Amino acid sequence: MKRIYSLIALILALGVFAESQGIRERIRLKNRDSSTNVSEAQGIDVTLTLSTASVREVQQIVRTGGTIDKSRKVLTVVVPMPEAALIKPGQRARAIAPESKSSMFQARVSRVTSQDGRVVADITLTGMGLPDVNRYVAEITVDLGAFLSVPNEAIIEEGTRRVVYVEEQKGKYVPHKIEGGVQGELYTAIESGLKEGDQVVTFGSFFIDSEYKLKVADTAAPAP
Repeated sequence: MKRIYSLIALILALGVFAESQGIRERIRLKNRDSSTNVSEAQGIDVTLTLSTASVREVQQIVRTGGTIDKSRKVLTVVVPMPEAALIKPGQRARAIAPESKSSMFQARVSRVTSQDGRVVADITLTGMGLPDVNRYVAEITVDLGAFLSVPNEAIIEEGTRRVVYVEEQKGKYVPHKIEGGVQGELYTAIESGLKEGDQVVTFGSFFIDSEYKLKVADTAAPAP
């Protein structure tokens, strides 16, 4: 008798598992062109922020450390690959003293030398460095180019997929699958999935995404 009860329990468990798998499959196959509506009150509660997809300069910041020379003007830094390939003379930089983080010096990359698969760069400060500080943190600004782009925080990673939410009407947000290009410090280039002028959700995008997925799950769930 115990064996019969165990067999019945196993069959019931398999049925529940199969049903849950079916629901997940329907959720995955659900057309992502459906939208999520957010009321004005909800929008105020989560403080949704929108940004415009537009062509802008995408920049990357390369951070490294180095030692300043006796003149207190030239900082020498080492940059490993793959960032080494990005460093060129003339790029804007700044030097920050760890002992005095309020002390920041504007600078330019003045010389670049390749050595053993890395780059040794001289960064010339616009002013004199601190008298008792020999080591600095350097931040070099690399201009990657002008691209149609959105803020990094607008993009939601879903495995190998990237999704942003676009406001197509006031309070109505639609998920768009995108193909991203280069990613900078603040913005990611968009290769497909958006057009210039689209209003995308930045701050609050995870709230919109959660609301959307709950709506899809409710739609996919079988009627009681």
